[in-house]
Amino acid sequence: MFWIVDSGERQAQIVRRLQVAGRVEVVDLAARFATSEVTVRRDLDELAAAGVLRRVRGGAVNLLMRGQELPFAMRVLESSGAKAAIGRVVAGLLCDGEAVVLDTGTTTLAVARSLAGRRLTVMTLSLHAVGPLSTNPSITLMVPGGTTRHSELSLSGPMTQSDIGALRFDTAVLSCCGLSASNGATGHDLGDVAAKRAAMAASARTILVADSAKFARTAIAVICPADQIDVLVTDPAAPEEEVAALRRAGVEVVLGV
Repeated sequence: MFWIVDSGERQAQIVRRLQVAGRVEVVDLAARFATSEVTVRRDLDELAAAGVLRRVRGGAVNLLMRGQELPFAMRVLESSGAKAAIGRVVAGLLCDGEAVVLDTGTTTLAVARSLAGRRLTVMTLSLHAVGPLSTNPSITLMVPGGTTRHSELSLSGPMTQSDIGALRFDTAVLSCCGLSASNGATGHDLGDVAAKRAAMAASARTILVADSAKFARTAIAVICPADQIDVLVTDPAAPEEEVAALRRAGVEVVLGV
């Protein structure tokens, strides 16, 4: 049974199905989401305009490569409640006075939004996070140099890695595209992955944030093995067997509720 709270969440589910099946049908989607065929056609038209699918008679076919991630604007809406809870938990794990490097991604954006009133030094790799962080007068905000990946507004490249490596942080708060005890934390973009590794190397502690959907995916590039993660903050829907395996690997797993 599906709980689709708005069109953004519904569209994200449609794209996920497309990435698995390659094609979706209007009639099937309307039944799956308990909505009208008119609403489904509108969703498909909007996704076609965004370049993620091609409309065909009665449905749509996928234009995204199997390993390609969803557009940022759609991922923000996906599991938004779980990500907000994760953000609040991470804020509680940080002590005032810490120096933190904050990764790019929709879940780390939720972390940035949860840091209101905190006294921290934060270097963010996400231009999306600059807005919420810059409105907090108690946060000393740092932004590294680097090349912007326009689809994500993330900073990466040699300048980013050099700027991170020149500093030392108490905590790195990182995101991932896929997670498992066997494959570790993985990401789609090689430049982003290199920046994440630099952040880990410059930090005394690594907190990984990942909603439960990440456990069903493995991306192309390894960020780190599971045993290099100090703390994982996820949601209660995370698969119990994976959570147990990560704990056996020495990871402290905290569930955001």
